[in-house]
Amino acid sequence: MTAARFDMNDVRRLERHLARSIPRLRRDARAVTMRGAVNIKRDWRANARQTAGKHGRLYPRTIGFDFAAYGPDIWMAIIGPDKAGPQGALGNLLEYGSVHNPPHNDGGRALAAELPRFEAQMQLLAERGLAWW
Repeated sequence: MTAARFDMNDVRRLERHLARSIPRLRRDARAVTMRGAVNIKRDWRANARQTAGKHGRLYPRTIGFDFAAYGPDIWMAIIGPDKAGPQGALGNLLEYGSVHNPPHNDGGRALAAELPRFEAQMQLLAERGLAWW
């Protein structure tokens, strides 16, 4: 019985591909995350304009986001009303409701609309990053 020879050429090709691909994938994943945060903010504002009514007319303008990086591969966007802004403190009441007010779920609907787009974009990045041969 003869042992099969191990060819390192494929391993070296994969190594070169990953060395080129990882920085690009990091950049693209950050861009997809940022775009998703902008889309959610935009949609949340649009939803809030429809549901806030005359008492919360300034509330949609308080919705924004902060973007943070936790190392080279982890990004997070915190999206929602700025409580220091005019009527920003209404955020919890409008979003989740109270004993006397039904929840509007403006942010929840914006997130639900963006999630399939975000996942599809991340899937494309993963497929592109793994296609090396």
